[in-house]
Amino acid sequence: MNLKQEPKTLIQIIWMCLGFFGIQFGWALQMGNMSAIYSRLGASEDQIPLLWLAAPVTGLLVQPLVGYFSDRTWCKLGRRRPYFLGGAIFSAIALLLMPQASAVWMAVIALWVLDTSVNVSMEPFRAFVGDLLPETQRKTGYAMQSVMIGAGAVIASFLPQILTALGVSTEAPLGHIPNTVKYSFYIGAVVLVAAILTTIKTTPEYPPQDMDKFKELQAQTFSLKKTLGEMGHAFITMPSTMRRLAVVQFFTWAAFMIMWVYFTPGIASAVFHATPGTAAYETAANWGSSCFGIYNGVAFVFAFALLGLTTRFSAKHIHIVCLTIGAVGLGSLGLTLFGVQFTQMGLIFPMVCVGIAWSSLLAMPYALLANSLPAEKMGFYMGVFNFFIVIPQICVNLFFGPIMKHLLGGSSIAAVGIGGISLLLAAFFTFFVQDNTAEQKA
Repeated sequence: MNLKQEPKTLIQIIWMCLGFFGIQFGWALQMGNMSAIYSRLGASEDQIPLLWLAAPVTGLLVQPLVGYFSDRTWCKLGRRRPYFLGGAIFSAIALLLMPQASAVWMAVIALWVLDTSVNVSMEPFRAFVGDLLPETQRKTGYAMQSVMIGAGAVIASFLPQILTALGVSTEAPLGHIPNTVKYSFYIGAVVLVAAILTTIKTTPEYPPQDMDKFKELQAQTFSLKKTLGEMGHAFITMPSTMRRLAVVQFFTWAAFMIMWVYFTPGIASAVFHATPGTAAYETAANWGSSCFGIYNGVAFVFAFALLGLTTRFSAKHIHIVCLTIGAVGLGSLGLTLFGVQFTQMGLIFPMVCVGIAWSSLLAMPYALLANSLPAEKMGFYMGVFNFFIVIPQICVNLFFGPIMKHLLGGSSIAAVGIGGISLLLAAFFTFFVQDNTAEQKA
């Protein structure tokens, strides 16, 4: 299936990727606030990883199926855009419902709805770039996605602090969610829908040139058994680049999942010496969200540097260096176990390092992957590739709680330090990935 892959102008690529601004706005609100929300509603620290299962599990189930169906979709709205719109609507509903939760189970349900819906919108966006951009522009397209992701995430992460500065109350009794968080989620719902609608309005999709072949593909009856068989076959026959990237992705996403789950509780305990329900904990939670804003802000700024670096260096070598820098930053937080004391402002350095790694993670693996995939199965393989994002997260959610409780003495900040070791392993395994982008550049 050949899609219309004419070179695009920079402004066209910006509109194409703008929807990711809204998607990441919603994701960042979740990443920066869910652990604190669960703690406020009465969950213990060793329970929190299990409560985070929604994101990886829904990604595991939803993204390959969405990729499968979007490869076979063509309607008035296009190929990928129907999924953008449907996911955006339900994501907005979940963002409106989340801050109304008054019990852990209510927050869990809202999180499952949110993550399912965001995955429906997000997966086709990766294939969207592969569909519409020629190979020579794909690195630029994925780097621009990184710009949009960084911009959305940094604004969303700082939003509770911004609202606090505007006079919105941060006080709430245990079992309730403060207004700063509530209003942040409401704003996030509006931003997410607006950004995705803008991409849908400004970026047309083109019908397959070989429509007869595409109709044959559409006419195939969907069978869950057959689809699962195709997924299994995809695992066996996946391109070698994808197979080696899978190992890199495993250690990378395990590291970030550990950070998302344990960073805020970790700094609350190790830096602010606070417990849930106290004023100091609310300060720590706000600063934890701000730290996520810092690393997302760095990712946003560094994404512009990536646009230039990709013209001079291979995606592989860029990714190795960025992951190593992230490993230094995240691993340094584990030094608290050896008596190193971090101040509130001292947390900025690790977040800067993490931001560089995060910016690369959002762009370089997809640049490495896209040129090794068959065009007619771009969406499906992108969905399968998502397995190597969600499986490590599921492993962390299922198994790291007991590890932290029994081997790390309940120290959340020690868990974050282990995340740094995981990033270093990811950098090492990137050396073994074949890089077709380097051949193109040469």
